[in-house]
Amino acid sequence: MALHHIRLELAREPDHPHGNADDGYDLVLTLDKDARLDAAAIAAAPEKTRVRRFKGTQTLAVGQLTRAEDGRWVLDLPGEDTDAEGFRLDDEQFVVGEYVSLAQPGGDMRAYRVTLAQPLPTA
Repeated sequence: MALHHIRLELAREPDHPHGNADDGYDLVLTLDKDARLDAAAIAAAPEKTRVRRFKGTQTLAVGQLTRAEDGRWVLDLPGEDTDAEGFRLDDEQFVVGEYVSLAQPGGDMRAYRVTLAQPLPTA
């Protein structure tokens, strides 16, 4: 299917009761017709995926979405202790307003809200 730009922003949590639009991820992923990860397309061309971790206007790291041998999806970022693991990403719909849970380095689970989900133009 088509590549999409997905923006995840930190959802509300005790330290951020209104969420935090300055803390999140920009993703370039292949989604299927139901706005779910297209695992077959990602496996066929993993180099097309992109993950950008940001805080404010600063890019903290850029990497790729990968699949671990045990089937977990990993936001694979360079550097020690920077990867985030998706919680049940195969079941998630990447549409505006939905929530995605990511396990941060160290194991803390944080919720992110999808604030942008748009197809990228094909070349």
